[in-house]
Amino acid sequence: MTKETIFSKILNGEIPYDEVYSDENCLAFRDIQPKAPVHILIIPRKIIPSLREAESIDAELLGHLLLVAAKVATKEGLKNWRTVINTGADAGQTVFHLHLHVIGGRAMSWPPG
Repeated sequence: MTKETIFSKILNGEIPYDEVYSDENCLAFRDIQPKAPVHILIIPRKIIPSLREAESIDAELLGHLLLVAAKVATKEGLKNWRTVINTGADAGQTVFHLHLHVIGGRAMSWPPG
């Protein structure tokens, strides 16, 4: 059994969110604690705790999430952005439901973190 998360509650309509994009495979919405002028989270509707648990059957979904990241970044007027997937607590993952961050609207340094 998968543990309930804030993202599963969003998917179930239990928590409000600021939607940017939605389709049958995923949902994109604004982060409530943005790290840049544009900070959008993209979550799959399929519950996958992290990239570590993704399987080969998820390959099409994972590719779709990246294409949606480019779509929402362009929709937000970004010409440059960063796409991040944190995997595990030490990497900064705080919600254990796979999600992509689309971050932009300001210059970013390297390495992150």
